[in-house]
Amino acid sequence: MALVVAACVAVLVTGLVTVALLEMNATGVYFRQALYFAPLKVIYRIDTHRLRRPRRADGPVIYAICEQSKLDPAIYMALLPDDTLHVLDPASAGSWLVQTFRSLARSVVFDKEHMIANRRLVRHLKGNGRLAVYFPEDVEPDPVRFRLYRAVTLLARKSNARIVPLHLKNGRFLPSSFTPASKAPRHRFPALSVHALPAERIDALIEKAGRNFVTPANVLFDRMALARIDTADLSLGLFRAFVEAAKTYGPGRTILEDAVTGSLTYKLMLIGARVLGKRFVAMSNRGETMGILLPNANGVVVTFLALQTAGRVAAMLNYSAGPANIVSAINTAKIRTVLSSHAFIEKAELQHIADAIEANGTKIVWLEDLRETVTTLEKLSAALQWKRPLVPVDAEDPAVILFTSGSEGTPKGVVLSHRNIHVNAAQAESRFSISVEDTLFNVLPVFHSFGLTGGTVLPLLYGVRLFLYPSPLHYKLIPAAAAKVRPSIMFGTDTFLMGYARTAKNTDFESLRFVVAGAEAVKPHTRELYAERFGCKVLEGYGLTEASPVVAANTSTHEQGESVGRLFPGISIRLEPVEGIDEGGRLWIKGPNVMLGYMKADRPGELQPLSDGWHDSGDIVAIDRDGFIAVRGRAKRFAKIAGEMVSLGAVEMLVQALWPEDHHAAVSVPDRRKGERIVLATTKAHPDKKEIVEYGKRSGATELMVPSEIVPFPDIPVLGSGKTDYETTRKWVEKKLGIKDKKDKEAA
Repeated sequence: MALVVAACVAVLVTGLVTVALLEMNATGVYFRQALYFAPLKVIYRIDTHRLRRPRRADGPVIYAICEQSKLDPAIYMALLPDDTLHVLDPASAGSWLVQTFRSLARSVVFDKEHMIANRRLVRHLKGNGRLAVYFPEDVEPDPVRFRLYRAVTLLARKSNARIVPLHLKNGRFLPSSFTPASKAPRHRFPALSVHALPAERIDALIEKAGRNFVTPANVLFDRMALARIDTADLSLGLFRAFVEAAKTYGPGRTILEDAVTGSLTYKLMLIGARVLGKRFVAMSNRGETMGILLPNANGVVVTFLALQTAGRVAAMLNYSAGPANIVSAINTAKIRTVLSSHAFIEKAELQHIADAIEANGTKIVWLEDLRETVTTLEKLSAALQWKRPLVPVDAEDPAVILFTSGSEGTPKGVVLSHRNIHVNAAQAESRFSISVEDTLFNVLPVFHSFGLTGGTVLPLLYGVRLFLYPSPLHYKLIPAAAAKVRPSIMFGTDTFLMGYARTAKNTDFESLRFVVAGAEAVKPHTRELYAERFGCKVLEGYGLTEASPVVAANTSTHEQGESVGRLFPGISIRLEPVEGIDEGGRLWIKGPNVMLGYMKADRPGELQPLSDGWHDSGDIVAIDRDGFIAVRGRAKRFAKIAGEMVSLGAVEMLVQALWPEDHHAAVSVPDRRKGERIVLATTKAHPDKKEIVEYGKRSGATELMVPSEIVPFPDIPVLGSGKTDYETTRKWVEKKLGIKDKKDKEAA
């Protein structure tokens, strides 16, 4: 028996020494460090290959570590150079494991927020030393915790140190995680991997971001958020990414629910997708685009995922756009097959659209009919292989085509890759504090980019329970539905939010922590109303379909009124000057979330990529010293009056502040004397221009911002995405003013 035990011990020791030697070769750690690390390497299958180059960075260096568990310091003490001084706090320093590993490296325990005053740290760095600072895991740190970012940036600049952000993937799911178990499910032995970004000096990062657009503390904050994003495996297709989410948060976790068909777990959702996906493989070619004409319900998510596992491209058709636009979209993307539902077409009274699709020669596959043909054997096969995609895909392959709303012109197809959508969800997760405790109530349709990525993909990838509501226009029904579901997060547009507030009881939305609003400007009155009545923040964001869609957003800790927030990590911008605009410029963006390219009607089915990766947003923006973006308006939504550029959006905001209970839309029409004039379309019953003139004077607005004419309407047309339909509004105004054709416009 003793010989058996001795043999086992010998094998174990030999194995650990072998692992230690391999780690020494892989990362360059010393033998003693590697030997201490070997058991952790075996137990948690820790991937350290990304650490080799940053570990060898010349000093002075500050390793900025996102500390998620009591295990983190032990891992980094074993992996970072042994001359690194580790700055610990009592919460992690007291762990027996950390106490054991402290013999491998020097460490100090004190209040990290005041480290800049500690001369020992400054001297250590100025002597080409290395420092490891452990930051709280908070995605949205409160002002007190954010002091640490300021302290470290001051220390880095004072010592000319470079910073290396470090993040341990899956650290928050460890038994010793600092995140409560109610927010992060525990895994006894999760696979861990160390993610590190290249060493960079703060001033160099500021220069890259645009010296006038960011503060040093925010540069470090953004850099650490980028390290968090790096832990997402963006090489995966969307179906495999959902499978990984199921493994992380539990295959049996109820994750998806709608108002009619009930709820689905991760596993049932993925099994259903695989069953349908096999049928889609049989009826189409690899990489073929197939249309989806479905409402917000469980079926649209399962169908979307079925196309992803089948290696097909999902074209999300806007059923509110009318037959002509839908047929145009189908022809632009060269869609041969549209997936829809008898029940949806009948209930939504869309038979005229179905008829138009079929008259175009496009086949409609009815999902109810398809499901009836599925055999028990197929279901069993899918249940056994639910983790495996039917067709392997590359993350850079097209995953979805979304069509621009057409509020100002002909709709175009925006082609987004698996990576585009996945990275935008990861960017959002690095900005908003979300967890399995949350429920997201999504009313935005999935044919809208915000409704697809933010309202559907994001929650399902990060364990947030998703409730889909079929139409955002049910102003009276949605508050009652929310009262039953009790969501903590909701997405919407200003128009929709105000519509819900008018009919909601004060208790209907009391469960909300925050609402993310986009697609149109959020009015101050909307923010105030939701804060006072429902006790929740309305956080305005900014995006465009071409960016998958979110580019910037306010958060609970980084918020500034009358702005759309700060840029998401990993996005680069530039501003081009615009004649007549003194403050700001035309926004161009570049980043991993920016589309593959357009698909246009003049070249059907052909991807037209961006030439250099930069996309012209078409928006005029201003950016302040803290990086907050203020949208002045669409370049197309500026009127040139007597040589001056006037933002139609600013006109709307001015009038909205005066008459907050009504809906307004400013449009420009030709004017023979001034070039253009501004006309206000409004739902206010008896609008008085004198009130706008007087209010404009009190607000400091220029006379040019006062509309030349006011045209009342019972309502203002709205697109299915929630945006004001300016094209239709302009036609209504021109008709009301008697501007019928080009000659009339020229004579106006």
